[in-house]
Amino acid sequence: MLHVLHHRTYRRLFAAQLVALTGTGLATVALGLLAYHIAGEQAGAVLGTALAIKMLAYVGVAPFAAAFANHLPRRTLLVLLDLVRCLVAACLPFVSTAGQIYALIFVLQAASAAFTPTFQATIPDILPDEGDYTDALSLSRIAYDMESVLSPLLAAALLGIVPFNILFIGTAVGFLCSAALVLSVPLPRPQQGPKRGVIERTTRGIRLYLATPCLRGLLAIDMAVAAAASIVLVNTVVYVQAHFGLGQSATALALACFGGGSVLAALGLPRLLAHMADRTVMLAGAGMLCAGAFMAIWVPSYGWLLPLWTVFGIGYSVAQTPSGRLLRRSSTAEDRPALFAAQFSLSHLCWLMAYPLAGWLSAGLDLSAAAMGLCALATIATMLALSIWPAQD
Repeated sequence: MLHVLHHRTYRRLFAAQLVALTGTGLATVALGLLAYHIAGEQAGAVLGTALAIKMLAYVGVAPFAAAFANHLPRRTLLVLLDLVRCLVAACLPFVSTAGQIYALIFVLQAASAAFTPTFQATIPDILPDEGDYTDALSLSRIAYDMESVLSPLLAAALLGIVPFNILFIGTAVGFLCSAALVLSVPLPRPQQGPKRGVIERTTRGIRLYLATPCLRGLLAIDMAVAAAASIVLVNTVVYVQAHFGLGQSATALALACFGGGSVLAALGLPRLLAHMADRTVMLAGAGMLCAGAFMAIWVPSYGWLLPLWTVFGIGYSVAQTPSGRLLRRSSTAEDRPALFAAQFSLSHLCWLMAYPLAGWLSAGLDLSAAAMGLCALATIATMLALSIWPAQD
């Protein structure tokens, strides 16, 4: 898998992704502390609103950004967006009201909604070999999972010597380093298609996406992933601390098991995908998530929860990681940015529905009811994917 790092351009872009992810992880920790500093016991409401703004920016901005992405050189666009994110992060230590947090988070996430699909659409152009691209997808999955484990540890170490708001400066430095690394390599220019109106360009990616059978299947799998994984990402703290009466370190260990399962699956995926069809692998991952969600209805102890969360992590990675291969095969170079933006927007729409559903069901009923409802949603979505994604695609 690591042989793909011999490619100089990809190696620099992967390094840019790593430093940006590290900065984002520091910001996640610092944002929670900032919310508590400003709002005290109402910090949960501030954070919840900020996360909703993040998802709305992701869903709403990505298609509009894709409509104009082909009109700027990719390197210029990516560097400008990194600089915008750097500037916003540098402003966050100085905010004093919740409204200022909301405004800055919207700008930050709007820039990320334009940056991420453009970045993802660039990788297939610089790695035309499908095997290399599969390795790159697995490395990216591992980077995301390791960030979720290591960034909080780095933040904890830094908080021992600096105030929490200095973590935002680390975020700004991460985005600045990302911009420098992107600037250090040439990137292929996006291919220009025929001239189209703004509305047509804005909706083109989603229209192409929904017109493609395998991508409609991918969207159903995204819904299954969001429904099942929300059990872990939203309710782990409730399972561990409220239901089993354990502490914060036990919560961290449970989340680490989820991340570890995802990393383990990502390491084996390139070899698996060399011998099995993407459809088979992704549906198997979705099925694993459905099974995990079903078992989450009756978790008898913390000792059972840890291996179950590892199963969730494996299914999460298996169902989600190959999606870039589908987008690559389903697009021309001209359409690729629009399709990646459509995937980014529609997949986050699934999360926007699943996150509050997981929270409302567990708070309004109980954990078993929440797991049952999310298991039903994941199962329906998986069966839908099985029916609308042709076996001979």
